[in-house]
Amino acid sequence: MPFNIAISGVRAAQTDLNVIGNNIANASTTGFKSSRAEFQDVYAASNIGGSGNTPGAGVNSSRIAQEFTQGNVSFTNNGMDLAINGTGFFMVSDNGTELYARDGSFGLDRDGFIVNSNRQKLLAYATDVSGNPTGALGPLQISMADTAPSATTNVDLGVNLDSSSPTLVPASFDPTDASTYTNTTATTVYDSLGGSHTLQIYFLKSGTNTWNLYNYVDGAAVGAANAMTFSSSGTLATPLGGTFTLPAFTPSGGGAAMNVTLDVGSATQFGATFGVNKITQDGFTSGHVSGIDIDRDGVIFARYTNGQSSAQGEIALANFANPQALQPLGKNNWAATFAAGEVVRGTPGSSNLGLIQSGALEESNVDLPDQLVKLIIAQRNFQANTQVIQTANAVTQSVINIR
Repeated sequence: MPFNIAISGVRAAQTDLNVIGNNIANASTTGFKSSRAEFQDVYAASNIGGSGNTPGAGVNSSRIAQEFTQGNVSFTNNGMDLAINGTGFFMVSDNGTELYARDGSFGLDRDGFIVNSNRQKLLAYATDVSGNPTGALGPLQISMADTAPSATTNVDLGVNLDSSSPTLVPASFDPTDASTYTNTTATTVYDSLGGSHTLQIYFLKSGTNTWNLYNYVDGAAVGAANAMTFSSSGTLATPLGGTFTLPAFTPSGGGAAMNVTLDVGSATQFGATFGVNKITQDGFTSGHVSGIDIDRDGVIFARYTNGQSSAQGEIALANFANPQALQPLGKNNWAATFAAGEVVRGTPGSSNLGLIQSGALEESNVDLPDQLVKLIIAQRNFQANTQVIQTANAVTQSVINIR
């Protein structure tokens, strides 16, 4: 009997050593979750109501428990590296089989799918251009097509006109002669084909609190002068609503006729030098994909060379009532089991799911000093049980030698 008890102890200690050794081996594995061996005592079967003097029969390994505590998040230089801050798992498709992972080492394959190092495809929800989920869950493929151009329809101009500027004669205005206007500024506008054109805006003080504004595109006048008036406090009085609608004009290069609204509602006339506070417009040329950005809610944006971005999808996360019961498969993957419970899918930040940190990876949650201490204890347990075997052998030998 002592032999069997000691052998069970040796086996338990060996299991403990194996688990600890695996933890130590994966101390640098991205997204790895440590495990611990759990044991239960063994007693020989006895009748109900028997005495409490039944000797133990050894030890059994009850389970290998996984510890899903958060690992440290370390930052990288790769925007496609992802870490989950909080609970949940990435969902990946392995030839159609849904698996789960905490390792967020992702990249793009040749077809534009987001994949991990095992070539498993990241699962995500389709979204509209604003990033709101609209479609079913599936592998996410980034569109590498150029984004279409958009013609300028609105120019927003914030400017201060110096109230002390001298009055000029409007009839003498000549865009080629700087002495015939007070100030000027310019911006680039875009036509329907993405062609760029220079919108030059000239300001001429025509009287007290009164200014004329002239618009030229690529050197050609667009309509007549527009009048601007200011109150005695320096705020814009007219035009009412603060906007001018320029006459339609056809740009060079074959683009469609352009209809542009000039918003000067924030213009002022103070006793300070001329200054442009802002000048923005809503058009853009076509653009190529230059990068991928992912926000904390898991929305994935394609970034284009024209400064625009487009939502491509939103990362889906999964969680379980009992994640400790997930089946580890290797390659940083887990599979669902009946004991783990029904999978709960959602977007980052919903249903108690964590948020996404892009440009970062979750490190292994192995506490290396703690594992080294446990390794020593497991080794001592192994040695102690082998000593029991030696002692039982010596006792048995003594019995055999009795004459």
